[in-house]
Amino acid sequence: MEKCRDLIEEDLKFICESLREEFDQLSGHPVLITGGAGFLGYYLCQSVLYWNSNQVPSKQIPLTVIDNFLRGTPPWFSALIDRHGLPFINHDMRSPLPSGIKDYHYIMHAAGIASPIYYRKYPIETMDANINGLRNLLEYCRSRSNQKNHVHGFLYFSSSEIYGDPPPGHIPTAEDYRGNVSCTGPRACYDESKRYGETLCVNFARQFSLPIKAARPFNNYGPGLKITDRRVIPDFCRDVMAGKDMVLLSDGSPTRTFCYVADAVIGYYKILVRGRGGEAYNIGVESPEVSMVELAGRIADLAKALFGYRGKVVFKASHDQNYLVDNPNRRCPQIEKARTELGYDPKISLNEGLRRALTWYNENREAPEA
Repeated sequence: MEKCRDLIEEDLKFICESLREEFDQLSGHPVLITGGAGFLGYYLCQSVLYWNSNQVPSKQIPLTVIDNFLRGTPPWFSALIDRHGLPFINHDMRSPLPSGIKDYHYIMHAAGIASPIYYRKYPIETMDANINGLRNLLEYCRSRSNQKNHVHGFLYFSSSEIYGDPPPGHIPTAEDYRGNVSCTGPRACYDESKRYGETLCVNFARQFSLPIKAARPFNNYGPGLKITDRRVIPDFCRDVMAGKDMVLLSDGSPTRTFCYVADAVIGYYKILVRGRGGEAYNIGVESPEVSMVELAGRIADLAKALFGYRGKVVFKASHDQNYLVDNPNRRCPQIEKARTELGYDPKISLNEGLRRALTWYNENREAPEA
């Protein structure tokens, strides 16, 4: 267990050192994170609490989490409650906000279903969380816009899925690309509700002069992403930990760039504090853009060095006929806007990030289905 604790400590220290100015600005201001018991919440919450543990009370950041804990309370989240007394609200974001909710100066709306396997299984629930939950929070911001305790910053977690499957001329993909997205396909419940969510944010920002910003994550991975999530990296790692061959359910040719979660969390807090109202920012890395078969090979090589893994990469067809429908051939962001406006500068290489992910999965092999 020591190795995993050291890894988490290293990541949290890296995040806090990279966000010293932003966390200084958040100090003393109540922050609300919805979906805080999920993947991104793993470091979004822990980084704030790590910061607080090294600050005098006046420099600490008051943090509250909302989650519906539909899949139970993750052990790491229970540990934060026990160790730090982390305040939380058990609430389903598809419903109106609880009455008497406190004043929050900064809000990060990360609640929702993000794994394609699961949002295709629960399309209505996915749309309700992405639209109704967001609308409730935006109305909360508007209702406080003329009060002393107004909202200073609001971050909506959109998705790189809003771009759909860009043509080669729009890869790397910049924020001004309008997208190539199906409104009726099997992934549309997620893609289109995220697109509409951004439209809501932009119009609330413009009409009511609210500090609402959006993040477009590009393939984040690492500690906190459950091994049962059914996205590609946890799927490969699940095979590794079981000592099985790594299964590819495509021909392996689609390409992606992958952003380690500590780098991504730094980007999200920078948007929250520094981003311009009504604007969206890509958060990811521009290179290397790797095929799925190359990704599998990298993981296999690292697992062999770390654990003596002996499996190989095999190709199979999914039993789900819609598994590859509307799946983008390439996904790679242009991050110049975030780099220039926010000072966003991801540092962790793909191989190093995968090594850290494998180290974490080695000690987190079991998880309820996501």
